[in-house]
Amino acid sequence: MQHLLEVKDLSVEFALRTGALRAVRNVSFTLNKGERLGLVGESGAGKSVTGFSIIKLISQPGYISGGSILFEGKDLAKMSSEGIRNIRGNRISMIFQDPMMTLNPVLTIGTQMTETVLAHMDVSYKEAEKIALEKLKKVYIPSPRKRLAQYPHEFSGGMRQRIVIAISLLTEPSLIIADEPTTALDVTIQAEIMDLLLELCQTDDMGLILITHDLAVVSEVTERIAVMYAGSIVETGLTSEVTMNPAHPYTKGLIAALPQSGGAGDRLTQIPGAMPSLINMPSGCPFHSRCTICTDICKVEVPQLEANKSGTLVACHHADK
Repeated sequence: MQHLLEVKDLSVEFALRTGALRAVRNVSFTLNKGERLGLVGESGAGKSVTGFSIIKLISQPGYISGGSILFEGKDLAKMSSEGIRNIRGNRISMIFQDPMMTLNPVLTIGTQMTETVLAHMDVSYKEAEKIALEKLKKVYIPSPRKRLAQYPHEFSGGMRQRIVIAISLLTEPSLIIADEPTTALDVTIQAEIMDLLLELCQTDDMGLILITHDLAVVSEVTERIAVMYAGSIVETGLTSEVTMNPAHPYTKGLIAALPQSGGAGDRLTQIPGAMPSLINMPSGCPFHSRCTICTDICKVEVPQLEANKSGTLVACHHADK
């Protein structure tokens, strides 16, 4: 069976005066139609750059330095700018972190939605407006026709994010990339947005890549997780296996740092140290300076992703394989 998306050995670099910054290093994963994958890691891990690279939203001095991105059988990494425009926003949609940065404050919601439809589909304005109304209903926006005449500032944060999701659905894409879609929202609204994304994937058979630093959020929505650190995937597998039986010390640290992991009044666990510079990466395992089980081999040899006994893939010399 052909995968909806197959990313193989993807590398992304930024050419800086101080040297080449390798933001993504040989990242590989697949996604099937209707499947939900979470890219998890702290800030600077490379998860957002990976998502942007799929639709070639990496601007100079950044560039894809290696690997392939096969989407519906076509290699997006080698596609021309015109070709990728026919994919981006059409077959693949993206939901960004801040809806107020995504929506144009001086245009009505109706104008923004109909213009998106007209840019990608050969339909009349009336048909475009009908499609916009249908998508607003799909994300449970009340009084959708009235909302088309309103501006972004007239909506709450949760409603704006629903509108952004509605816009991403206008062309009925087969893949949605959601980059921290609930960062600016309170916990209750976060849950509503996650439930909505889950429902849309199940009813419309869309693939979803959810980019987040929050393991608690991703564990409720995704079927598989890829944990990223310093530009590489260090552990990947079924969400249930990775969260219940983490094998990599970094994954264990992320889970231990969740507030619910400790008892009432306990201090939050933290991972010591900081992520290494992506310009001057240390030798060996990139996590070794922060790892509590580091040995000599970790400092000189880069571990490869290998099968763990629990069924996940883990890049660690001391994982139980």
